[in-house]
Amino acid sequence: MEKTLLPAGKLWLVGAGPGDPDLLTLRAARLLTAADLVVHDGLVGEGVLALIPAHVERISVAKQRSRHTMKQELINDLIVREAMAGKQVVRLKGGDPFIFGRGGEELEAAREAGVACEVVPGITAAAGCAAQAGLPLTHREDASAVSFVAGQCKDLTDQDWSGLAGHGRTLVIYMGLATASAIADKLIADGVSPDLPVAVVERGTTADARVLRTLLTDLGDLVAREKVGSPALIIVGKVAARADALDCLGAPGVAANIENMRDFT
Repeated sequence: MEKTLLPAGKLWLVGAGPGDPDLLTLRAARLLTAADLVVHDGLVGEGVLALIPAHVERISVAKQRSRHTMKQELINDLIVREAMAGKQVVRLKGGDPFIFGRGGEELEAAREAGVACEVVPGITAAAGCAAQAGLPLTHREDASAVSFVAGQCKDLTDQDWSGLAGHGRTLVIYMGLATASAIADKLIADGVSPDLPVAVVERGTTADARVLRTLLTDLGDLVAREKVGSPALIIVGKVAARADALDCLGAPGVAANIENMRDFT
């Protein structure tokens, strides 16, 4: 008996950008309309999801700290299985697939299974949030190097962050809200000045974004007293002083007070 050959499917690892649908690439937008299945993260903006046609199947694999709708290994199995069944599968990821997006793991799974896979880059949160805040990650007077780190990794105190922040450098911390106090203590213990400016960008690139500025020594307290919510980005370095931000050093609830005042204007 002749074997029935399955139609050729393909996997696309697509960056959805930091939230604003206007920051989606044209290639990404076209793929959303041509897909058979979109498997998306929780950080993908609602405006981006609204671009997916009603007939396209959608599966959410949203992840939150310490709670996963679906483990990464199962996500790998899902997208590979659906592509091998002949579907055009878009794996839609917040920001860029290869910057703290586990896109590398998904690409490896596709390669091992012999599934065709293509990566479509997206604007990562660091670039998108900094741009909205008017904060240059590099500047001739302040910084000639930029580093990205994840702030929620296990054994944070054991990681070597030496040289990532300080004179001439900008440090961008993803997923660092829950460990903000530990991050500040770690950097100060490694020799970074407690007076180094820090900016926190909450819900960056969206209509309800907040940009708060303080000093490194106040970072943990700022996150707590202003009730900063996820997603948020922490930017450490002299360039943070250039951000269009609310100065919140030691001023309890200043951001909330300003928002309340706006409600009455």
